[in-house]
Amino acid sequence: MTSSKFLFSVFDVTRQVFYKTAFSLGIVNLKPLLPGHVLIIPQRVVSRLSDLRPEEVSDLFLTVQHVGRVLERTFGSQALTISLQDGAAAGQSVPHVHVHILPRKYTDFDGNNDEIYPALEKNGHHMSGAFHTHANGIASGGSQPRPQSSEPIGLAEFRVVSDEDRKPRSMEEMEKEARWLAGMFQVVYSPNAAPLGKPIPRGAES
Repeated sequence: MTSSKFLFSVFDVTRQVFYKTAFSLGIVNLKPLLPGHVLIIPQRVVSRLSDLRPEEVSDLFLTVQHVGRVLERTFGSQALTISLQDGAAAGQSVPHVHVHILPRKYTDFDGNNDEIYPALEKNGHHMSGAFHTHANGIASGGSQPRPQSSEPIGLAEFRVVSDEDRKPRSMEEMEKEARWLAGMFQVVYSPNAAPLGKPIPRGAES
C-alpha cells in the first residue's frame, strides 16, 4: 500500500495498514475478537492521548468515525464498539495510542453483548506479548501461525472463540485482509453500496 514503514510502538505493521490519513493509520488486528475488529492509531508513536497534538487528536477520531461507518456497511452490522485504553492502569499493554473498532450485531456472544468488555480487557493485556511472539517468529524465519481460512475475515465463516483458542494470524492473511478492506472504501461510497445492516456481497470490491 505504501513504501513507508509504519510502527505500532516498536512493531512493524506496514503490511497491516488498510487506511491512512495525514496523521492516522487503520491496521488489521493480529487476534481479532470479532469480524472487522481493527485498530486506529496515530502515525506518531506516543503512549497517551494527552501526548497528541490537537490536529492529531482531531484526525484520529475523524478517522475512527469514517472507518467505523465503512466497517458497518462492509460487515452488515447494527452498531459499533469503540474502545480506547489510555495508559497501563487502564489495560493498555502496547504503549502506543490505539482505538479498537468492532462491528457489532445483536447475535454476538450468543446475545450476551456485554461480554465484549472483559474480552477487550483480556485482549489488551495479551496484545503486547502476541505482537512480540509474532515478530520474533518472523525475524527468526520460523513458521507463522496459519489461519483456518485463506479468506479475509468478513468473507470467511467466523465465530467468537475464547482468547486461549484465538491464534495470531499469519502476515499473509493480515495483508490480504488489509488489501480487501482498503478496497471497501471505494465500494461503500459507490452508487451500488449495500444499505446499513446488510453485508456487502462477496466480490463487490472487484
